[in-house]
Amino acid sequence: MKLLKQLLNFYLNSSIHVALSCYALVQITFHVFHIQYDKPMALFVFFGTIVGYNFVKYDALVRVKKKPIGNLLKIIALCSLISIVLVGYYFFQLKRITQIVSFGILAITALYTLPFFPNRSNARNWAGVKIYIVALCWVGATLVLPFINAEVPFSSDFFIKCIQRFILVFVLILVFEIIDLANDDPHLKTVPQMIGVKKTKFLGFLLLGPFWFLEVFISTFNYHDALINLVMVVILMLFIAFANPNRSKYYTSFWVEAVPVFWWLMLAYN
Repeated sequence: MKLLKQLLNFYLNSSIHVALSCYALVQITFHVFHIQYDKPMALFVFFGTIVGYNFVKYDALVRVKKKPIGNLLKIIALCSLISIVLVGYYFFQLKRITQIVSFGILAITALYTLPFFPNRSNARNWAGVKIYIVALCWVGATLVLPFINAEVPFSSDFFIKCIQRFILVFVLILVFEIIDLANDDPHLKTVPQMIGVKKTKFLGFLLLGPFWFLEVFISTFNYHDALINLVMVVILMLFIAFANPNRSKYYTSFWVEAVPVFWWLMLAYN
């Protein structure tokens, strides 16, 4: 049992789980826009997520706090190094325009982590900004990049799906912010810090309305996908309802982050 817990912690701490969630959202993008599976694109996002998240999580720990590197962190660093190599390999298989846009997402990630401006902290610590930056990066990586790489013409469906994807990620982050309320720096001004847990939950419930209702305006609307989206709304509402600062870290780091995977599996096997 101890070994299984160690493996689970490595799986979560090395960002493989969150990378799987991003991979699932890329697959959902393929499904929605009837794009043939694009292996280089999907794996570029998967390994890029591992690199990006590990950089964000461990950069300050090693570079700023100068904490000694333990065995787990060394293994995670090796995992990240392998992922960097694979990101480079799949990057050169993407369309030129996709490569250019991916650099934009990389720049936002770097801005989120590194203090580029004099006398300013990184964007991760800018009051009230974190949730928007993360949501934009997820929309860019899991929807915009696959869409551009497939050379699909822009349409109203694309912009509707961008809004839906942004709302989805925003709501998922709200759950994280509720769970992390006791540990977050007060200067971050997260949504629960600004308006309280009850109002944050109400905001999450409120946002799930347009998340589902926008599906009606999709030109390829079908009842099957709409029903699955409704199931997703119910699942998200339950996660919001039962979220509180006393929950285990696995509530968000495993179960909430697995929501896109559940969504993908429902679409793929129904």
